[in-house]
Amino acid sequence: MNTFKNILFVALFFAFLPFANAQKIAHVSLDSIMATMPETKVARDEVQNYLKGFEGEILTMQTELETKYKDYLEKKETMSQPVKDNKEADINQLQKRIDDFKAQAGQDIQRKQAELGAPILQKAKKAIEAVAREGGYKYVLNAGTSNNGPLYSEPSDNIFDAVKKKLESMPSATPTVKPITKQPLKTGNPPKKTK
Repeated sequence: MNTFKNILFVALFFAFLPFANAQKIAHVSLDSIMATMPETKVARDEVQNYLKGFEGEILTMQTELETKYKDYLEKKETMSQPVKDNKEADINQLQKRIDDFKAQAGQDIQRKQAELGAPILQKAKKAIEAVAREGGYKYVLNAGTSNNGPLYSEPSDNIFDAVKKKLESMPSATPTVKPITKQPLKTGNPPKKTK
């Protein structure tokens, strides 16, 4: 009877061994989580207000450009060539200033979004980490469109040195190349052609 209990214990041990080693993996859409956070709406509104300041300035510059261009078109037939050249240069410079301002504004808006979004992202990741620890998850993968990497993973060992050592003990993966040997040139008359 004792032997039967031992065999049964060993059988059950090996039957449940895969479940004991199973790692719980979860997924969540980081984008969706962040969209539900009230801080995201506040940040979005602040970016919109920041954007409106740029839009007002661009509209003013665009109106000035349209006015100068319309004036140029109406009077260009009566202008002397130096005046015409000066007006064209002024219009081109204004267009370049508008383009440069738009590019700079775009960079500033991206910087503002990143600045406002960083603490929100950090808070979301901390919440994901807390849920992962509470739920016993080893990995939490991002199911959103922005990044498919893990959002949380338990600390693990870096096996770089062990892999490097293993590679050193393995045969080379590069094919061996045979050296090219030169054949001596034959001297003498070329072979005769037969008809």
